[in-house]
Amino acid sequence: MNTPTRPPFPAPPGSAFEPVPFPPIALRGAPRLYCFTYGYEPIPESLSLLGGRRDLFMLEPVTGAAVAYDDGWVLLDTGFNTDIVRDPVKRAAHYNFDSYTAVVPPGEPLLDQVAAAGLDMSDLAVCAVSHLHCDHAGGLRHLVGGPPVVLHSAELAFGLNGAEIADAYFREDYDIPGIAYHLIDGPVELAPGLSVFPTPGHTPGHLSFRINLPETGSVVLACDSADLLRNVTGPVPCGTTTHIGLAAAAKASVERLNLLHNQVGTQVWPGHDPEFWATRLRPPLCYR
Repeated sequence: MNTPTRPPFPAPPGSAFEPVPFPPIALRGAPRLYCFTYGYEPIPESLSLLGGRRDLFMLEPVTGAAVAYDDGWVLLDTGFNTDIVRDPVKRAAHYNFDSYTAVVPPGEPLLDQVAAAGLDMSDLAVCAVSHLHCDHAGGLRHLVGGPPVVLHSAELAFGLNGAEIADAYFREDYDIPGIAYHLIDGPVELAPGLSVFPTPGHTPGHLSFRINLPETGSVVLACDSADLLRNVTGPVPCGTTTHIGLAAAAKASVERLNLLHNQVGTQVWPGHDPEFWATRLRPPLCYR
């Protein structure tokens, strides 16, 4: 999700936000990519595309993915917190943005799609979260006492020291005892054929994911560094950043994604494009 621009935010010093090396998890077999849609959100084009129309709204999908192996799997982003969405008091307190709301299907979207993919939460080896906005971090409550959650150190620093509901950061989504955060500050290999790399701009510590598939080729999940395919092909950054000082980083990140998209054998998938995600395979189907 995109939010109003605010002044530059200096990440606070301290060991609590120090990144540490992440040892790749030795999962076996070729990776398979499952596409998840956790819900939808009405977004004006101007927030997803710099220079876009303010009066044109799109019902954008809230997306994530699972990368599965023979002996475990990796979760990429977690969707909305349905406890907040479905509680009238909490919903009124959190979803108070102009023209913005969360639209979720019945049930528990994260757990239901995990089951539809034939996966089991007990086999989850690691989760990586692109950033802490409410449409990406809301499912973290399902990971209490579970495997490591990979996150950029600057993202958690902002989430715990300065981010507000008006920034679309809901602290109860991610400030949860029992979440095993593993903080990084650069590119990291999570598992064979699966890596994460910083694409700051949308937020201070935004991450994107790359999955190298034996048949499909290399898929880069841009997440919110490129909401729409037009961001990637332009390249044109999204319409807002959390901080004024991140505009140049947002531009550099989308330009990097454009270069990747133009590489032979590589596809960059935007994070919220309704037309694009309508063409993606749904569980139990997957990309190999």
